[in-house]
Amino acid sequence: MRYLIISGLLILLSVQGNAQELYVFSEPASNLPARSLSVKIKNHFVTRDNIYGRFSNRLMPQVFFGVHKNLMLRAGISVANMHTPDTRFESYNLYAKYRIISADDIHRHFRLSAYTEFSKTRIPFHYDEITLMGDKGGVEAGLVATQLWHKFALSGTLGHTQVLHKSRKDNVIYIPERGYQSLNYSLSGGLLILPKEYTDYKQTNLNLYLEIIGQQLLDKKAGFIDLAPAVQLIFGSTTKLNMGYRFQLNGSMQRMASQSWLISLERTFLNAFKKKQPR
Repeated sequence: MRYLIISGLLILLSVQGNAQELYVFSEPASNLPARSLSVKIKNHFVTRDNIYGRFSNRLMPQVFFGVHKNLMLRAGISVANMHTPDTRFESYNLYAKYRIISADDIHRHFRLSAYTEFSKTRIPFHYDEITLMGDKGGVEAGLVATQLWHKFALSGTLGHTQVLHKSRKDNVIYIPERGYQSLNYSLSGGLLILPKEYTDYKQTNLNLYLEIIGQQLLDKKAGFIDLAPAVQLIFGSTTKLNMGYRFQLNGSMQRMASQSWLISLERTFLNAFKKKQPR
């Protein structure tokens, strides 16, 4: 059944057809409009984790700032029970994305952006997988490119993460060996299903997504490739509801879970910061 669903989504995403590029599991190269503000709350959860063998989740409130048409900032925190028996504050996270190239045409455009991310967490060092959502503290930098054709958008990301943890500098020999560096990549496709034609900005949008997400450690042999189908509803052009399921296709890495769910709700406030008038 899983493979029938995947095949169906792949067929849908192969159709070209003014699409959203608001991916559920990854960031596109496009930015939040200048002087705008967006508030988002994400809930990432697994039905059975590899630490306690139970349901666990991570709540992640985030705020996005459209500083300039080429610059977007994001700040967030995480509260979870994924690494501890009780729910507690885990981490804070800072993210910046700068648009380098923008090429626009009728019903299509191309964007290339550079991004950097910093995370600080109080969670102990568990597992091989490197994420800055709360599991690890560190820095990441990379590039993301997005191409839009009518109702279909395709985006690719390539990034490098360095874990900043005190165990990198001690003389302890850890078994299993710890990984502190990773190459991260993703390929994401999004297709606008509804409306068939725009007549009003208040129309509800329905978008389908399929994302391939991978990671390879650089200081030990371990990695994974995940597939993540998702659905998105956009209400009144300002409120987004995302629902996605992520599962491992192949991997040789110790992870908290090879399957997880993500639900998020985001509200955007356009022109939240007024432009200063010249004197």
